[in-house]
Amino acid sequence: MTYFRNFALLTLMPVLVLSACTSKKDKLDPLTVERPAEEIFKEAQDADKNGEYSKATTLYSEVERQHPYSDLATQAQIRQAEVAYDNLKYDDAIVAIDRFVELHPGHPNVDHMYYLKAMCYYEQITDVRRDQAMTQSALEALDTVINRFPDSKYSREAHFKKDLVVDHLAGKEMDVGRYYQQKEQYNAAINRFNNVVKYYQTTTHVPEALHRLVESYTALGLKDEATRVAAVLGHNYPGSQWYKDSYDLLDPAQRAKLKDTRSWVDRTISGLLKPD
Repeated sequence: MTYFRNFALLTLMPVLVLSACTSKKDKLDPLTVERPAEEIFKEAQDADKNGEYSKATTLYSEVERQHPYSDLATQAQIRQAEVAYDNLKYDDAIVAIDRFVELHPGHPNVDHMYYLKAMCYYEQITDVRRDQAMTQSALEALDTVINRFPDSKYSREAHFKKDLVVDHLAGKEMDVGRYYQQKEQYNAAINRFNNVVKYYQTTTHVPEALHRLVESYTALGLKDEATRVAAVLGHNYPGSQWYKDSYDLLDPAQRAKLKDTRSWVDRTISGLLKPD
């Protein structure tokens, strides 16, 4: 009886194996079937146009996997990054970009890839009240485009985006400075406002930063420092409301010093930043 049972099992095993192989073959992903590079790439493009992000990404990867030495493999790597970016998959895009740059540092479109990476950070910049690590990453990535590809068509746009990023960073410093000022932690506030004047001189935040310095020095009873900053504010932004507000904080003696152009007060921003 045992003999016949074992014989039946042995006879059945090839059928089971064949059935398993057939089942496995039936479950093969049709996207990964070996095909010409042009055919896979075209299907990837169609999926991309139809908004099928996952399918497009898989197909572009297949072009590279199946035909690693073809021209379309390199193009597929670029498209993987672009598709991820277009679908707001910024982390995936950055990974694809870094890989492309490592593999093709001299490619004619490498400037585009560096700029695309900068945009991945730039488009994630959040409100100034939140952590600005992403803003700093955007600034560094934009600087890379500007410094490495000064003649690229992306350089001008990178300069423009950088101005906005720098203004954003200055806004963060101002936000923190105002917070410290409201808490009457004037030394901490002064450090933040000085950072704006020192590191972000081209931004729109400088006049207010100078006024807040006048406020903070006045609150600490440091009249000479307050007068010195007010003089710089008045010299550089004479018609601003911030200067008028600062002028109102000063006593008659301080105002007299502002009117005396021969006084000891250095009215330039560079003079303000010189160590005592």
